[in-house]
Amino acid sequence: MTKFALDALDLAALLSSRVCHDVISPVGAIVNGLEVLEEEKDAEMRGHALALIKSSAQEASARLQFCRLAFGAAGSKGSSIDTGDAEHVARQLLADERTRLDWSVPRVLMPKNKVKLLLNLCLIADAAIPRGGDISISARGEDDAMSFYVEAKGINARVTPGVASLLSGEPEDGAIDARAIQAYYAGLVARSCGLEVSLALAGDVVTIEAKPIAAEAAEQPREQVSAVA
Repeated sequence: MTKFALDALDLAALLSSRVCHDVISPVGAIVNGLEVLEEEKDAEMRGHALALIKSSAQEASARLQFCRLAFGAAGSKGSSIDTGDAEHVARQLLADERTRLDWSVPRVLMPKNKVKLLLNLCLIADAAIPRGGDISISARGEDDAMSFYVEAKGINARVTPGVASLLSGEPEDGAIDARAIQAYYAGLVARSCGLEVSLALAGDVVTIEAKPIAAEAAEQPREQVSAVA
């Protein structure tokens, strides 16, 4: 079988589409709120509009800060990112009235791509519990032996069809769109770190594990992943 390969320009375009998709909803809500302020004279309605603008601006900011670390260059010339920064953006994005986040990763300077992988696994975990629930994140081992463990627990937890194949770099239908690009990108980042990602569903719990690739597979050249934002 011919190994699937995505052109670098297509990867950049699809990731850009994914980021735009993530922020267009709160930005649109801000625009709607501003239109209400321009046209509405009722004080109560203007108050609702201001509240909408404030909450939507906070949501847009949270999504952009998360995407900056998960997909972009993170504004850093170095090769490491503080995991405390990763925890901050993850809590801003994921921890709300429906979802609780338990972050047990120690605060250290971690290689940039490993932080990107960790945040991308958070997105996969969040998608696994569409009705909300609990997400726990931990890391074990050190340096090249480090593994990540993410658990998503909630009512009707699920593994989105096709995610496992996207993580392995082999989309089931041989094509990728903007909705599927995040899982594919997570797999690219994992392999660039010498890690492989596995998924398991047991009842209402989805477990995601990223662990070092087996020795015989690790002999193959690692894929290079570059930031696109």
